[in-house]
Amino acid sequence: MIRIFGFPLSPYVRKVHVVAAEKNVDVEMVLGRPGDPSPEFLAASPFRKIPAMQDGDFNLADSTAIVTYLDALHPAPAIAPGDARQRAKAIWWEEFADTILVAAGGKVLFNRFVGPTFLGIAGDEAVAAQGLKELGPVMDYLESECGQGWLAGGDFSIGDIAVACGLRSLGYIGLEPDPATHPDTAAWYDRVTARASWQKVAAVEAQIMDRVLSR
Repeated sequence: MIRIFGFPLSPYVRKVHVVAAEKNVDVEMVLGRPGDPSPEFLAASPFRKIPAMQDGDFNLADSTAIVTYLDALHPAPAIAPGDARQRAKAIWWEEFADTILVAAGGKVLFNRFVGPTFLGIAGDEAVAAQGLKELGPVMDYLESECGQGWLAGGDFSIGDIAVACGLRSLGYIGLEPDPATHPDTAAWYDRVTARASWQKVAAVEAQIMDRVLSR
């Protein structure tokens, strides 16, 4: 079985698990933190990036690389549309999630939740406030692009998965899409989170997070 190293709070780790669930591929979640790496984790991710993957003797790190691997091994259902423009848009949305949405939201998430809760360090509220400021136009852009369908304009894709995974992490600090201010985004997000693949991953995440937070 494919092993995925990481922690479910990470949007990148969640992305890999949702893709695997969409494809009905069983993967094993191996809890691992970059600050306390196991030898197996380091073998798969020498620069301590999460998620990391071990598939037999094949090791790989980075969520985009891993989902590309899974998509090649299990091409149906596809996570990238066949149409050239829609495929390009799907990749754009994944990049948007990974480098714009998470970059802004991560400043708030780390300083208001991750640092104080898991690392025992006080958050920097000035950095969190800056992250909130950066999130404003990011969320407004997403709202302008969310219609009745999926983000790439065709079928459900890696773009939808990546953006929703970023938003789910922000839910730990109460920043998931608000129907009052971003109704189209909230409706699209509800469609993503209602999918069977998402529900499967969310159930496992909830169990792990409840266990970790109760310690």
